[in-house]
Amino acid sequence: MDKPRVKCEIRDGIAEVMLARGDKLNALDRAMFGAIDETLAQLRQHKGLRAVILHGEGRGFCAGLDVKSMLKQPVAALDILKREADEATNLAQRVAYGWHQLPVPVIAVTQGVCFGGGLQIALGADFRFSTPDCRFSVMEIKWGIIPDMSGSVTLRNLMGIDTAMELAMSGREVLAAEAKALGLVSRVCPDPLAEAREFARTLITKSPDALAGIKQLYTQAWARSDETMLKEETRLQRQILGRP
Repeated sequence: MDKPRVKCEIRDGIAEVMLARGDKLNALDRAMFGAIDETLAQLRQHKGLRAVILHGEGRGFCAGLDVKSMLKQPVAALDILKREADEATNLAQRVAYGWHQLPVPVIAVTQGVCFGGGLQIALGADFRFSTPDCRFSVMEIKWGIIPDMSGSVTLRNLMGIDTAMELAMSGREVLAAEAKALGLVSRVCPDPLAEAREFARTLITKSPDALAGIKQLYTQAWARSDETMLKEETRLQRQILGRP
């Protein structure tokens, strides 16, 4: 049997979620999408949850979409874009935007590579702590597609439209120091996982209602019609994929 794509351990109200496909730089295949979605559903039901640390196994946080795997399973590729009539998000968007929707602080810890869908997952977190040598890229343009895992919503809350478009249109890689200057990264440090754990321990000493309220308040203050943007991502992506 394949090993679990995601591992989750909750201790003292802090969940540590690890993308567990390190031999593939935690690239996103259909099973990984499903495992992240299931983990998010479990976290939403956990009444004692106070904070989440999200990180990747091995040398990288996430290399993005496992394109070879998806090309072998075209039905699976279409499946992740399918949206139920009463849902604002599809599966591809939920695995990134779902962290944004959790009512607790979420810290993503990045190392190695944080590309494409992996970057969009990290952007769904409230904070991103990174190693200095981590590389970031809005890489979807390499495959002739657009960022469609809630990137249009999360990027706009961190930077100006010109910077967001430049990153998405060029697909260029940036190191952690530049990523921090651009707003992609919250903190650059030698051991981001240790710092994330320390930060999480600090957060759980605060009022959980106040933390949830701050996240909700700031999200509403910065956001503009998320549901509309999420639906537009899928519409444009389907339009692009339908062409030669």
